[in-house]
Amino acid sequence: MAKPGAAGVDMASLLCQNAPHFPLQALAVSEKLYWPKVEFSKKSVLSPEYELALETDGNIRQPSSGALKDIFITGTRNYSVLQSREGKKHHFQRYPSAHHKRHRKSAKTSSTTWNNEHLKSKAPLPLPSHAWYWSTKPLPTFITGTASNGSKFTHSISISGTNARLSPRPKSKAMRHCFLNLMKPKPVQLSKDQGKEGEYSRRKHCILTAIKPFNLEKEKIKFFKSEFTCNPRFEYSNPTLPNLLTKHSNASSKFLKQAINIMVLTLEKYGSYEKFEHITGGNLLSKSRIWQQVKKYMEKERCLGEIVVNLTEDLLSRASMTIVNGRPTLTINISTAREQWLEGMLRHEIGTHYFRGMNNNQQPWSKLTGRKKHGLKPINPTEEGLASIHSVLFRKDPFLWRAALLYYTVYQASHMSFCELFQDVGKFVKNPNTRWDYCVRAKRGWTDTSQPGCFSKDQVYLEGILQILRHRESINFQLLTVLGKVSYEDVDRLKEFGVVENMRIPHFLQDLSQYREELEKIMEVNELTDKELQELIS
Repeated sequence: MAKPGAAGVDMASLLCQNAPHFPLQALAVSEKLYWPKVEFSKKSVLSPEYELALETDGNIRQPSSGALKDIFITGTRNYSVLQSREGKKHHFQRYPSAHHKRHRKSAKTSSTTWNNEHLKSKAPLPLPSHAWYWSTKPLPTFITGTASNGSKFTHSISISGTNARLSPRPKSKAMRHCFLNLMKPKPVQLSKDQGKEGEYSRRKHCILTAIKPFNLEKEKIKFFKSEFTCNPRFEYSNPTLPNLLTKHSNASSKFLKQAINIMVLTLEKYGSYEKFEHITGGNLLSKSRIWQQVKKYMEKERCLGEIVVNLTEDLLSRASMTIVNGRPTLTINISTAREQWLEGMLRHEIGTHYFRGMNNNQQPWSKLTGRKKHGLKPINPTEEGLASIHSVLFRKDPFLWRAALLYYTVYQASHMSFCELFQDVGKFVKNPNTRWDYCVRAKRGWTDTSQPGCFSKDQVYLEGILQILRHRESINFQLLTVLGKVSYEDVDRLKEFGVVENMRIPHFLQDLSQYREELEKIMEVNELTDKELQELIS
């Protein structure tokens, strides 16, 4: 974690001493800073502890104003650097404003070009090696760029300190951000193709945002005060299109028997969902523990720094992988992050959704036109089914509880009011807060919850799981990940058209024999048989 103090001041000292021609107008002192007694201005590594380093072919001496401006671009045409309040200030004051005007045009040209390219690519900004930041205060700003003379800086420059920063970007109060350091010069990001399937993450994010009530907390308070007898009336900032609700309003009972049986088996072994959650999930994790486990998992998958991580309590699901401002973004619900379940969630979001999305970008069907050309089937229920299997992989008792309860709740919501549904789900879950969350998921998108109706998307988890388990012996799971966002049904015929070299697969798919053993364990624990799956699924 980055710390305020000497490291940020040393950087300012280095820049001041090596930039004698930088104009006075661009300088600003944001607050009183601490200066160390030891002189570090001639060292290339300012502080080994914080890994703030500049690697160039030689010493930095008298860079042009254009180069400095490129280094410190923050997304606008203005720029500023930290200046000491003693020693160097009078040195810059001796240079007249005319000197700045002579260099303004060339500097503006190079920075404008950089800005346009940056906005076009929307790539995540590379961060300093081994630096990991999270805070409730405004984030430190990290800048990277190519100098106007063509030389490139291999490491980003960061200015850290107590409120001494360069134009921080706005920060949402509901989120806490973690930017993990990059292990590669250019971070890889998910595409934002303007296609129906190629935009899956973005469309998913937009749909789930549109159907989330903005008066959720208010209605929850009313519902609990009424002792669970007053049906909530949800309101939405962006009312969902009627055809969207129609598309996701038809619940299926095809796997209802399997869903109920899975929950009954779980309760028979553990007595209640609450005991099952505590014994198999463990304790809730603190924010610092969540950061540590996420970082450790990303190191294991060699994707450290490629994903922005948010922690929030304002999420109906346990986690979500989306694209935000062109950056792959993982949002984690801290109220459900348990020590034994967190890695399963990371396998779900990163090991499945992120890696398949990354690989999909390299395939000829990465855009809608390519999907139509090759006649690809929809990515769901395969996508969510595979991710849900990976959530319970390697657990001692890999019960498919969550997928089963989601399937059951959606079906019941299509025939019940919110209050009736809440009472019915009480057969499996006693905690009223947990019941509320499941019922909201099933009724989201609806305004008058006193009427029967559901949002049926949550049934794809169990449906996808059972389809994959049914064909587990014939599916090439590594190829299913390598080919990207494709259905298991398309794998065999697409392998001759797809890119398979230098693609990424998660660590838990490296040993296929062990992976298949875990699938057999899931079948056994949930008492699923090949016979019943073959009867249900062709």
